Parts: sequence; C-alpha cells; structure tokens
Amino acid sequence: MVDHTSTACPLFPRPSHLSREAFIASFGDLYECSPWIAETAWDKGLSEHEDSVHGLVGHLARVLDAADEEQQLAVIRAHPDLAGKAALAGEVSNDSLKEQAGAGLDQCSPEELERFTRLNAAYRGRFGFPFVIAVRGKDRHAILDAFEARLDNTPNEERHTAIAQIHSIARQRLEARAED
Repeated sequence: MVDHTSTACPLFPRPSHLSREAFIASFGDLYECSPWIAETAWDKGLSEHEDSVHGLVGHLARVLDAADEEQQLAVIRAHPDLAGKAALAGEVSNDSLKEQAGAGLDQCSPEELERFTRLNAAYRGRFGFPFVIAVRGKDRHAILDAFEARLDNTPNEERHTAIAQIHSIARQRLEARAED
C-alpha cells in the first residue's frame, strides 16, 4: 500500500521513495500507453526534486524529449482520435475518456462529429499520427479551430507541437491526481 499522507509531498506518494514497480504503477500511465517513459525515468534515478509535480513532470518530459523520433512518434500514435470511434465507444484510457468528455467532445452535434471525422482523416493523412491537444480548459470549438490551424504546420513542427501537448496532458493528469 502506498502512503498518500507524506508531509514532504502530501498530495501523492513521494516518487523518490517508491520501488520501481510502485513508481510505474503510480505514474506509468501519465503518458498514454507508454509506461516505458516512467520505467526509464525511474532507471535514471529519482531525487527529492522529483517529489513535486513540477520536478516529476520535468523528469518524465526529459525522457521523452531525449527519445529518438520513432519512439516519440509511437507515443503520439498511442493517443486516440478526438471524438473518434474509439472515444465514442469508450474504448480509450479512463484519463482520455474523462478529458474528452470534460471538453464536451461526447456532446458533439452530428455536424461537429462530421467535422472531427474529416479533420482526423486529413490530419492523419498529412502527418501519419493523430491530432493531440491538451483539451482540459478548452471547448470543442477551440479544439476544432486549433485542429484546422495546425494542419498548416510542417511535419517536424507538428511532431514537436504534439510532444509539447503530450507533456501538457501528462502535467494536467498528474496535477489532477495530486488534487485527489
């Protein structure tokens, strides 16, 4: 059992005090279907600096940033399409399901769903991976606008943008858990 009452980090277990298995169980899902990021972060070593949300997010982000392009693309590709068939059927991670519902993507009109479907296809066709955006705090209209604007990016720009958004998603997920 993990102690959630530590005074040094009262909102979640102190990562620097966890075993490898407990660390991966606690934080391996912050990056969608990519527990290798937490595994690598633990293997690189943890200090008390990583016992804060800011410190842990930075440590995890450095692992993904140091990964080669194919590993980064695999992390991007692990994300579901926004308002896609898997999301609508509830076949995505609990975090993704809550995040998309929080942005109202489960309440799209038929016209909005058609627009998401069209943009998902155009985006995947252009970049070879799904559109990734940290949806928390955004509504579906802002997401659709960002979707269209980012279609003009180069593939390299968009890979970097997607990775930055994935880091934001991981930070938001960790902050939400810390609040719980």
